[in-house]
Amino acid sequence: MKTNRPTKDIGQKAEEQALQYLINQGYTLRERNYRYKRSEVDLILLDSKTIVFVEVKYRSTSQFGYPEEFVSDNQKKLILQGAENYLADLGWQGPIRFDIIAIDAHFNITHFEDAFY
Repeated sequence: MKTNRPTKDIGQKAEEQALQYLINQGYTLRERNYRYKRSEVDLILLDSKTIVFVEVKYRSTSQFGYPEEFVSDNQKKLILQGAENYLADLGWQGPIRFDIIAIDAHFNITHFEDAFY
């Protein structure tokens, strides 16, 4: 499978910027690019006593919509599957949250807490 390297590099840069932003906000990284079957969760962090599953979305233009609008219902379902597996493996009984970090072409960050589910 051929990979569009510049797009992948930009995605990794956006994810790294999102991670640094969250760490600066006091979050603690638990997992990065967690995979379960067809699911991938970009970032899993701890915010005080809440496990936060984060989807990072970057868009170079808002011509077709904002980054946060590109998290499809199917993608949300897959993230939920990954989260359920992660929580089961951990035996976690505490609070959880699903956030979106939207990053634009200028690498400005907008953080949507409790964005879905």
